[in-house]
Amino acid sequence: MSFENSNSLNELLMQVNKPIFAIQNNDAIHFIHNDNDFFTAAFKEDTLHHIKAFVPAVRPENLGDKRFKTRHALKYPYIAGAMANGITSVAIVKTMAENGMIGFLGAGGLSIEKIKENIIELKSTLKDRPFGFNLIHSPGDPAHEMATVELYLKHQVNLISAAAFMRMTPALVYYRIKGIHTNDNGHIVTPHNIIAKVSRIEIARQFFSPPPEKLVNQLLERKLITQQEARLSQHIPMAQDLTAEADSGGHTDNRPALTLLPTMIALKNEFMETFNYKDPLCVGLAGGIATPESAAAAFGMGAAYILTGSINQSCVEAGICEDVKKMLCQAEQADVAMAPAADMFEIGAKVQVLKRGTMFPVRADKLYKLYQSHNSFDEIDEKSKHEIQEKFLQARFEDAWESTKDFFHKTGNIKEIEKAQADPKHKMALVFRSYLGLSSKWAIKGIPQRKMDYQIWCGPAIGAFNQWVKGSFLEPHENRKTAEIALNLLFGACVCTRASILKTQGIELPMNANGFNPIRKEEIFLYL
Repeated sequence: MSFENSNSLNELLMQVNKPIFAIQNNDAIHFIHNDNDFFTAAFKEDTLHHIKAFVPAVRPENLGDKRFKTRHALKYPYIAGAMANGITSVAIVKTMAENGMIGFLGAGGLSIEKIKENIIELKSTLKDRPFGFNLIHSPGDPAHEMATVELYLKHQVNLISAAAFMRMTPALVYYRIKGIHTNDNGHIVTPHNIIAKVSRIEIARQFFSPPPEKLVNQLLERKLITQQEARLSQHIPMAQDLTAEADSGGHTDNRPALTLLPTMIALKNEFMETFNYKDPLCVGLAGGIATPESAAAAFGMGAAYILTGSINQSCVEAGICEDVKKMLCQAEQADVAMAPAADMFEIGAKVQVLKRGTMFPVRADKLYKLYQSHNSFDEIDEKSKHEIQEKFLQARFEDAWESTKDFFHKTGNIKEIEKAQADPKHKMALVFRSYLGLSSKWAIKGIPQRKMDYQIWCGPAIGAFNQWVKGSFLEPHENRKTAEIALNLLFGACVCTRASILKTQGIELPMNANGFNPIRKEEIFLYL
């Protein structure tokens, strides 16, 4: 099979607003847009011409689920996911909103006062444009979780991303059902909405179900909600939207996207039928999305939207130091590892982090193994104790404990201090956790003498992204802008989808029409 104009096929595929016809003429394939003059002349003069294949227009704004986009006032089905400690910054949230997408500020690990400052800034600048804040599960500090929810309710933050939850909590239920009411048409109105981030089916079931009656009754007894709010809560899901989180950075179960997304979509359909919800449930995909092909695959499998994280951390707007951004730009897919999580250290929860250029994964894993096998720091062998104090903590254990104790005093979590003073193993855990917690802050601030201890959350997506942008304007971190990358992924997904449609109709594509290379945002808009 030959092509009369193979060099122009890639250009035709990029004109995503226009359909493509593949015209068979003897042994050659001719690609054209819908041109009435061509059809009139060709078919009158030569009956050997016939349409071999057809590709419809595929626009970025038509990807994903229209109902999801309408619900959140989005032009494009794209989320910049929350990365804790403000890595997903005010700047990222702003640029996403200004470009028809949405970002969630990474509120995990921030003080209530800092979260409040960010809320005030975003509400004053973005007005009615879409944005959200993160709420991370805090099993060790439920008071902070509730304080964060109370802040969101007070300042009318109407959309949150719920991350790392292992079960529903009073704070999360309180956020979801506070203010729920019926309108003049009898339709239930939920002022506060949740987009859950989940990798386990048993947690997804909880989010797709109505709020647990036990927790609703507790809130009712505490007079935090009304009888009407309690009654109406049983007719809505905890989360209308759910992100199936595959092999992502940070908290992850390393699930394969190819199996996770179809399972979550099937679960969504089951719960829609079981509870007969009036508003549709939607499922998006996160974890490993870093190229046009992976974005196209996600939408092809039925994702209502896509969510990115690791790749955004290397962007100019990310709230992390320049040194880390450079490290991320050099990472390959195998340069990541699992390490103990600071917030759920004792139960063995893990996060995915960068291992290239840092000793953090190895050191964190050693701390967890020592914690598992010893009942106090004093029981650890002298060589390991020396290494921990000299290299990890860079302080005597007791001095590190004093700093840790001061932290819990400042946050008002006195129970942790009391528990540690009564239990040497818990004391050891808190000191080890302090190292894990500080390591991410050292990376954010760019403390040079702590570079070997940087905790940098990222998944293998960063390696795939770096390979895709190699040799393009997006290779240096100075040129990486969150919204521009998002538009490239969405536009590229359209190009890849159109190429795939041609292939499914038996058209063998030339090599130069089998991919999409990054282009500037301004050039993308010329095609749109």
